[in-house]
Amino acid sequence: MAADPKTALNGNRKFNPTQPWGVADSAELYNVRAWGKGYFAINDAGHVVVRPDTTAGHEIDLYDVVEGLKARDLTAPVVVRFSDILAHRLRRLHDAFAQAITENDYQNRYTAVFPIKVNQQRLVVEEVYRYGAEFGFGLECGSKPELLAVMAMTENAPERLIVCNGFKDDSYIEAVTLATKLGRTIIPVVENFDELGLILKHAQNYGVRPRIGVRVKLFSEGSGRWSASAGDKSKFGLFVTEILELFNELKARDMLDCLQLVHCHPGSQLQDIRRVKEAINELAHVYAELKLMGAGLQYIDVGGGLGVDYDGSGTNFASSMNYNLTEYANDVVYRIASVCRARDIPHPMIVSESGRATAAYSSVLIFDTLGSSALDKFKVTGDPALDYTGQEEVPQPVQDLFDAFRTVSERRVVECYHDALTAREQTLQMFNLGLLSLEFRALAERLYWATCAKIRDLCRKLDRLPEELEDLETILSDTYFCNFSVFQSLPDSWAIDQLFPIMPIHRLEERPTRTGVLADITCDSDGKIDRFVSPRDVKRTLELHELRTGEDYYLAAFLVGAYQETLGDLHNLFGDTHVVHVRLHDEGGWWIEEVVKGDTANKVLEYMEYDVAELAPALTRDCERAVRDGRMTLAESQALKRFYEGELNGYAYLEPAGSL
Repeated sequence: MAADPKTALNGNRKFNPTQPWGVADSAELYNVRAWGKGYFAINDAGHVVVRPDTTAGHEIDLYDVVEGLKARDLTAPVVVRFSDILAHRLRRLHDAFAQAITENDYQNRYTAVFPIKVNQQRLVVEEVYRYGAEFGFGLECGSKPELLAVMAMTENAPERLIVCNGFKDDSYIEAVTLATKLGRTIIPVVENFDELGLILKHAQNYGVRPRIGVRVKLFSEGSGRWSASAGDKSKFGLFVTEILELFNELKARDMLDCLQLVHCHPGSQLQDIRRVKEAINELAHVYAELKLMGAGLQYIDVGGGLGVDYDGSGTNFASSMNYNLTEYANDVVYRIASVCRARDIPHPMIVSESGRATAAYSSVLIFDTLGSSALDKFKVTGDPALDYTGQEEVPQPVQDLFDAFRTVSERRVVECYHDALTAREQTLQMFNLGLLSLEFRALAERLYWATCAKIRDLCRKLDRLPEELEDLETILSDTYFCNFSVFQSLPDSWAIDQLFPIMPIHRLEERPTRTGVLADITCDSDGKIDRFVSPRDVKRTLELHELRTGEDYYLAAFLVGAYQETLGDLHNLFGDTHVVHVRLHDEGGWWIEEVVKGDTANKVLEYMEYDVAELAPALTRDCERAVRDGRMTLAESQALKRFYEGELNGYAYLEPAGSL
């Protein structure tokens, strides 16, 4: 199964096969420094380490964490959250804007509100809110259930901002009004004009002077996958004509002081800094005009969109971004300041909703491999007398396959490949006509794949790969079967072709000798990952190590803290994985702050409205009938019931034998 160790696997850079492999080679191969942004590295043992504050030596060995979890009966797949990374990301966000405010002599301050739709898990939201306290950061909610959670979480912090987005019904607005009555600094953002009437009604009923925001439907369009979230056809926001109607309505009621925030949503995962500049510039001018007209504006909310460089390329690519946090903060502050100075109006407090950039780095999905399938495992000698032991005459197409295998050379790789393709097609045609035995078909199969592998190995040594053979490496790649569900844990990978950095978390001091794609354990052909990050282009295969019998092989998907846990579904009834919150110990090492056990089989069945309480009794009745009819002994019946009840209460994912 092992490939020639003298060949290079990486399609972007050829590593010298005569030199020993080291962890520096793995770091370059998997581009860790680029997408890791200092949070991830590889130690001398060949293990991925997590550096919560990006400080070398201040790190957690990820493989050591997995082994420690296994000792606690927490098997893969598991999401490991690093709370310290969340804290560091919030500080980085604050510091970037603080520096930009100083450099641009901005006469107000910055605050962030974390949009909890990005990761609605209670522990995550609580951590973000707790770590953001020293900076005065708040929360953003986009639905009534989110608001109800936020109202309870924000007690004793009336000064921290709450922004309410999304479509709002009467009870949503009433909840906002009640939160205002409680003393919260809460601003409902008008997404469509009818919401204004609800705000005014409840403000009058409860005798409060509301804070009101308005989302502007920008002319400037976004970029990337979510470009349609801005522009004339965007889902949310008011046209300028509608904003003027809202202004006049408030003016007629002597409530212009209540209009305190203008908001925009330039998009999500904005890859191009030019789109950010255009959106902020347009929003700043809307703010300036309304302020000069007499609105009591105090906040300018630039929305979300701050990207994450998933592939580390630093380019205008859907899974990357051609700017960094410092440049983003500088552009936002500079453009708002420039407009305000030109119009001689007060600088507003700047608000951003950078959820993805806050949460993505903090979570890692770790999963184990269950086995692999390889097409280059078929071995032949090329001698018919040795490879075929039957008595029948070898058919001509099979003889042609023998010839193709024997004559492969650097000068004839394309010709031999074409010969093998033609001969294989002829053997299949003969088989389908009943003119070829199953034994000869199997021989032809072995010869074809052995020929392809021989051609591939020669191509790896060529300076220039023939165009006809460009896909051969991908065709011959292995399939590694992995213990996770794409639909549950990496839904964006399946739904929108989002790229996530994926790599082994150990054995990185070894040269990888295989290339492969990853298949999950769902019974769905889409349950696979066959696109991987690369600094130059999307890779169709991932460099992997050959599996060893009896030894676990762990892979991890990084930067999965944003959206993946909230978008996952229950395909094949694979529910939530275990989630573990890991912290760095002040004196070195790590400790577990919180464990959230993954879904059991009975829990996911309950989600689908199965009557779990009736499942075991139904099986018990069937066991008694089997005992009565003599098909089972009483001991077998009891063992089956214990097994069934144990599995109902067990992890929904695959577990090592004897782990229950």
